[in-house]
Amino acid sequence: MISSWRSARATLTVGALGESARYPAHGAGGRWMSSRLAWFVLGLGVAIAVTGVSGYLFVKAGGVRMETTARPLPLEHALARMALHASLRNARHRNNPLPVDDATLVPGARLYREHCAVCHGTPGRTPTAISRGMFPSPPQLFEKNDMVTDDPEGVTFWKVTHGIRLSGMPGFEGTLSDTQRWQVTMLVARADRLSDEVRAALSQEAVRQSERP
Repeated sequence: MISSWRSARATLTVGALGESARYPAHGAGGRWMSSRLAWFVLGLGVAIAVTGVSGYLFVKAGGVRMETTARPLPLEHALARMALHASLRNARHRNNPLPVDDATLVPGARLYREHCAVCHGTPGRTPTAISRGMFPSPPQLFEKNDMVTDDPEGVTFWKVTHGIRLSGMPGFEGTLSDTQRWQVTMLVARADRLSDEVRAALSQEAVRQSERP
């Protein structure tokens, strides 16, 4: 009886050893994969740290020039456009709630003249010294190549409302009402087809007359 039990035990032991011999690399393979993953994570962490430190040292050493007269960095325009596009999100789908007529556009012209013209110009006028000294250069919204007449009005309204960081473009959400911001938006959206009355409201003479008691 004891002999039979010992024989069975020996058979089981030999069988287990045989299975290990048939698949010798299973455990080692798992350890190898874990080791590769650990080295990958470590390398990624080191790369991120080196990039961060390098960027910090680059800025600290004056690599990012803050003068408006300095040349833009490589990819600066592309990265700025990418960030702006991401910020706009669904702004293009916002619809203008005001009627398109001179009763809306004339007040928009007066607001534009007061708050926007110094940077973005008026019809037939050369850019101001302030505008020429800015970086990036603000678009001259009544010049053919800079007009936003093809932009969705919701996008222009977003820019008037929120401004654009690091561009000199302020946001008017806290200083102009929704109606006033839409009036300015509608004005520049129709910069190439304004009535004589609206264009007159953009002139200095019209503004001075409107301010008289």
